Amino acid sequence: MTDPATGEAIRLEPLVTRILAANPSPFTYTGTETYLVGTADLAVIDPGPDLPSHVDALLRAIDGRPVVAILCTHTHRDHSPASRAVKAATGAPIIGCAPLALDDDGPRADAAFDRDYRPDRVLTDGEQVSGEGWTLTAVATPGHTSNHLCFALEESGALFTGDQVMGWSTSVIAPPDGDMGDYMASLDKLLARGDRVYYPAHGDAVEKPQRLVRGMMGHRKQREGQILRLLGEQIGDIPAMVEKMYVGLDQRLTGAAGRSVLAHLIDLRQRGIVTGAEGGEWRMA
Repeated sequence: MTDPATGEAIRLEPLVTRILAANPSPFTYTGTETYLVGTADLAVIDPGPDLPSHVDALLRAIDGRPVVAILCTHTHRDHSPASRAVKAATGAPIIGCAPLALDDDGPRADAAFDRDYRPDRVLTDGEQVSGEGWTLTAVATPGHTSNHLCFALEESGALFTGDQVMGWSTSVIAPPDGDMGDYMASLDKLLARGDRVYYPAHGDAVEKPQRLVRGMMGHRKQREGQILRLLGEQIGDIPAMVEKMYVGLDQRLTGAAGRSVLAHLIDLRQRGIVTGAEGGEWRMA
């Protein structure tokens, strides 16, 4: 990121302010970015982890202004837990994605589901929340999680992309809830929208979003091709695939890489191209 200062309210455009949480990790980059939308009254997008320092920074940036809605893109615990503290301080309703709590047997303990998330209102695709001079439209984008939403700021052409599209890395798609087929369909949906700029929950603003999305789709197709080539060489064990596909990978990320390979394999199985099951050998159908 060009400006990784935590806790500082940074105005990105007239209706958008960003505050970075102090939760950096191999999966969150420099931390989760919370966005305030509006001037006279506000929406809070992805309030982030329940860290007192981050909640205090949000309340300083809100500065007593009315909060119309606290919006969550999804319920990984680096995104939604601070919604309760912000609601308690402002009285604003928690609005956005549906609740989802699963046992996560993947490697992303930092992104386990927020079991205490209780929205006052769940938004479906196309539903809107508005305030003075701003309107946010929910855009359903399942894939990273089944309940993932993006939010489009109608007045400026900006899209808040949560973890569907990040400004520093591709998203981890971790079964059983993460779904590669849904993720690719959601990327197609975003590509067709033609938004001006993306504001992700991790990493810098994406100034050329269509180019990035096309690149992300190409990257996933390349990974799929690698998997099919390895299966053709009778390499059907996921750890062995990861070793071949992710040369030089940070060892802290090998588990996440394995989950993404599994997501690709499940998608290929659903399309009738491969056979196999988690924990076993995979083969060409």
